[in-house]
Amino acid sequence: MVVCGLACWRCRWLLPLLLGLAIIMGIIALAGRGWLESESEPYVQQASLWESCTRGEEDLNWSCESLMDYGWGRAAAATYLVGFVILVICFALAVIAFSIEILRFNFVRGIGGLLFVVAAFQIIGLVIYPVKFTEDIPLTGDNMFSWAYGFGWASTVVVIGCAFFFCCLPNWEDEVLGNIKPMGYYSSPERAPYLN
Repeated sequence: MVVCGLACWRCRWLLPLLLGLAIIMGIIALAGRGWLESESEPYVQQASLWESCTRGEEDLNWSCESLMDYGWGRAAAATYLVGFVILVICFALAVIAFSIEILRFNFVRGIGGLLFVVAAFQIIGLVIYPVKFTEDIPLTGDNMFSWAYGFGWASTVVVIGCAFFFCCLPNWEDEVLGNIKPMGYYSSPERAPYLN
């Protein structure tokens, strides 16, 4: 039987791997043009974190305007981008922390705290964007917040989960390092008379 408990060296790499996955989803959210799209034909509107594009029903060319001209557009982009940069720093710190044989558990807890800061920045950016976008940008037809916006939220959810794990990991320091002896089961003489 193969058991991969917390003391398994390979299992320690799951948290940095999840942070890497959050980075990939964050890159998709930052670069994707699918933050807002037309829900049905004619597809006349699409937007990214950086710009909003529209076109006429018969026109094939998109006419785009920068969202950086709006204060809320700069705020949404800046908060999400700051969260993303801190996430990349946390990933590098996690790789360093899990590369050394004796983990520095206070260091790991600090990474967890930074990940909560990342989540706060990303949530602020992800909430500012749809609220202010729908107030200030004229929408044409039925629109939906789409796949790239969803990747932004998926990245944030993974970061929140990793933050809890990084903060709780030091509570099981002995189990992770393999310092605890296996638990034996003791039974009283009344229950096991054959031991006497």
